[in-house]
Amino acid sequence: MEGLQALYGIRAECVVHDVHPSFASTRWARQCGLPASAVWHHHAHASAVAGEYAVKSPLLCFTWDGVGLGSDQSLWGGEALWGTPGNWRRVASFRPFRQPGGDRAAREPWRSALALCWEAGFTWDEGERRGGALLKHAANLELNAPTTTAVGRLFDAAAALTGVCSVATFEGEAAMRLEALCEIPQAPIELPLKQDAAGLWRTDWTPLVAMLMDDQQPVRVRAGRFHASLAHALVDQAVAIRGDTGVQHIGLSGGVFQNHQLTEGAMRLLAERGFDVHVPRRLPLNDASISFGQLIEAEALHAQRC
Repeated sequence: MEGLQALYGIRAECVVHDVHPSFASTRWARQCGLPASAVWHHHAHASAVAGEYAVKSPLLCFTWDGVGLGSDQSLWGGEALWGTPGNWRRVASFRPFRQPGGDRAAREPWRSALALCWEAGFTWDEGERRGGALLKHAANLELNAPTTTAVGRLFDAAAALTGVCSVATFEGEAAMRLEALCEIPQAPIELPLKQDAAGLWRTDWTPLVAMLMDDQQPVRVRAGRFHASLAHALVDQAVAIRGDTGVQHIGLSGGVFQNHQLTEGAMRLLAERGFDVHVPRRLPLNDASISFGQLIEAEALHAQRC
């Protein structure tokens, strides 16, 4: 840090970091000796979009990625946040599911696939052969099986259930290989959208599982239908939330939106419904923009306290 300060001719007075206690950056920030301020991961994603576009009116930002600690202590990754920097409210998400093996699921997509099958009431032979019984027992005991809503893990599950990628050599490989199969547009599957007891709109991915496991359909068709279904699900959430809030500006942020098929499809559908869509252009879509978003969020929170 001393070298960076000398290079840019500045003197740091505080440090902003992610809330997640297991992140190396969080541990460093808490030990560096400067005042530290924590920011929720997905709030930083949303604030990065708001900061780049200088949006003053409330923004509905879809923050889809692989992992980020949420305020309910579960692992978020399929969230829609409404508001402005320093004042975000979670308004939509996905049906949660267990992530057996914790962080290992990011490199072993079959784990997420198996978890979806458990939730949806299906038996998946490959997952059972890989140790499904033991993992389910651990999940039932809530041992190293955190709850998640991450769309990144849904992509992993889709790749495994279609036979595209069950074990990845790097994070994101499964989703990339699945996207590469999308040659022509496919018809989406309608995913149920309902408000839960807390008023949060939740999309249920359950109808996708049977389709992904249907080997009577070519893999490229299943891959295309999966992408189309998620794009339509995003728009369904946006329309529902507009009915609640009147929001017009949409932001997209998070590593999942590096997926061209999903993002272009969602942007087209949103534009058709009259939304103004903001996608980071000067900033990366993935966690490379988190530090910028953290600063925007921290500045807004500081201004509220002063």
